[in-house]
Amino acid sequence: MSDLKFETNQVRLEIVQNLIQAARNYTNSLIADLSADEWFWMPPELSTHIAWQIGHLAYAQYGLVLFRQRGRRLDDGSLMSNQFRKQFAKGSQPLNREETLPLSEIQETFRRVFEQVQIELPEFLEINLDEPIDPPFAGFPTKYGSLLMCAQHEMLHAGQIGLIRRMMGKAPIR
Repeated sequence: MSDLKFETNQVRLEIVQNLIQAARNYTNSLIADLSADEWFWMPPELSTHIAWQIGHLAYAQYGLVLFRQRGRRLDDGSLMSNQFRKQFAKGSQPLNREETLPLSEIQETFRRVFEQVQIELPEFLEINLDEPIDPPFAGFPTKYGSLLMCAQHEMLHAGQIGLIRRMMGKAPIR
């Protein structure tokens, strides 16, 4: 029975890894051509900017993939600072450019968290992906549901980034 659990987890983790990678590829295509000013441009009709969207995605990916699967580790502080967590947590509000962390830190944290996810996802083969997680959660209340939500969450915010791009007058990516 142990081999069946391993094979099932392997298939499910491959699905999740493909979904997370596809979402990240799409998000990266949306931000590839942005100037530093465009990262912080805020449409008059909306209270958000792309820098906040990207920072929030890094924060959420850490929570949904790393924290929900294996808890907090001592070296997680090297992935993102406490100030980063506060600025981009669920329910946080986008700050203007002068109050927000430097763009380079937002971009680097976005990259670093994703790289850590790619390193650790294969290690989750031994985790019980059907184990329940504590609220709050979206989708399914399991570790696997949290992994699936990561890709869905990123695509939701990619849609918002795409809308901001269109409001800037940029052509759609797809």
